Amino acid sequence: MNVKKFTAPTSREALRKVRESLGPDAVILSNRQADGGVEILALANDDAASLAMPAPHSPMADPAPSLDLNTAAPYGRADQRLEPRMEQRMEPRFESNMPTPAPAALPAQPVRRVVASNSSFASATKAAAAVPAPAPAKATIDAEQIAALVSAAVASAKQNAAAEMQGMMSEIRAMRGMMETQLAEISWGTTQAREPQKAAVLREMLAAGFSASLARYLIEKLPANRDAADSLRWIKNVLTRNLQTMANEDALIEQGGVFALVGPTGVGKTTSTAKLAARCVMRHGPDKLALITTDAYRIGAHEQLRIYGKILGVMVHSVKDEADLRIALKELKNKHTVLIDTVGVSQRDQMVTEQVSMLQGAGSDVKRLLCLNATATQETLNEVVRAYQGSGLAGCIMTKLDEAAAIGNVLDVVIRQKLNLFYVSNGQRVPEDLHLADPAYLIDRAFKLKRDAVNTQYLDAELPLLMSNGEQAMREVHLG
Repeated sequence: MNVKKFTAPTSREALRKVRESLGPDAVILSNRQADGGVEILALANDDAASLAMPAPHSPMADPAPSLDLNTAAPYGRADQRLEPRMEQRMEPRFESNMPTPAPAALPAQPVRRVVASNSSFASATKAAAAVPAPAPAKATIDAEQIAALVSAAVASAKQNAAAEMQGMMSEIRAMRGMMETQLAEISWGTTQAREPQKAAVLREMLAAGFSASLARYLIEKLPANRDAADSLRWIKNVLTRNLQTMANEDALIEQGGVFALVGPTGVGKTTSTAKLAARCVMRHGPDKLALITTDAYRIGAHEQLRIYGKILGVMVHSVKDEADLRIALKELKNKHTVLIDTVGVSQRDQMVTEQVSMLQGAGSDVKRLLCLNATATQETLNEVVRAYQGSGLAGCIMTKLDEAAAIGNVLDVVIRQKLNLFYVSNGQRVPEDLHLADPAYLIDRAFKLKRDAVNTQYLDAELPLLMSNGEQAMREVHLG
């Protein structure tokens, strides 16, 4: 008998060695854990046949102890037992990458038995039970893990490629912007030397508060062969033609409707509401007008409008949300004009969107009038318009005209955003300091106010840089 011992770190590796050395028909005698690995005793199929011995004279002889392989599940089925009779032999079966001994029929032989001690079978049984059962779906798990790793690698590669492409596009845009700026600066420097009247008109527009982008757009459209004075008159005419205003008050006072004055805090919404209310009362009487306030945040805001309403003989209604506003407008549907004084909200506050949504969902056609502070910077005014515009504004009111050192900034925003300018407010008196917008007067006033402004003169060397900075914004300018 040639029994061989095989050791390996894992059961799988040990069984592989058995199969390579003794063949697939090898008979496994025992296995156990030893020195951090697995030890298997196996016998070749041919040597197993030599273990057969003649049967005893009595057919009733006691059989040798049998090995119950219920405790050795890793290497055989649960219902398989090793009997002393050798009509069958153990053959390793390989399922899910783990060989398992299986019975196979031997050629017809006389009935024989295997002589073995109880202690050897008990040792083999104990060793087999000590080996942990392998996962039957190991090959499937490995394949799934490999597929997941491949998928993750592909996704990571795509993400890296997209990030790299985005970075390249950003660099290309930056290079393009830098080249356009430099080319625009060179182009304007050449134009300034060749046509000095354009440089003079540019200084006038910048001093009046108009943006470099609008100034460059108009100067590029400037007809040739004109002196500085004639060029400035042409610029004023174009600006006047593109400043949309309300021709008369019939569009608002006579037609009536629901109007809501909106805008940031401190732009004069409540005062403008009172001025409009006074005009409506003088035209149609107090019975045809209703006032609504949504300003429940500012201390005294409701009382201020209530005082104006008491002077005019008009009831003031206070609402808190969209439901209240819907109910109030339903009750006041017989009024000719309804004016709503809204709470002032910063253009960067999320409440702006909520306020616009509340007015649009009030169940009536609420026309929003945006109050623009003439003392604000052009960048701030652009933010205000973008925040409050929503689905569209009916018009705007220019406030605090009397406090502004220059009004070209607000006129620039009104022209470029194509807003309809209804009124201008130049004081606190009610209703005297509210006037219909006159385009020609406002444009002329913008160029006159620049003479009193501080630091409005630019050097010739500074003009090319200013014009190059307005290159990108100039593409957004569209005038009629």
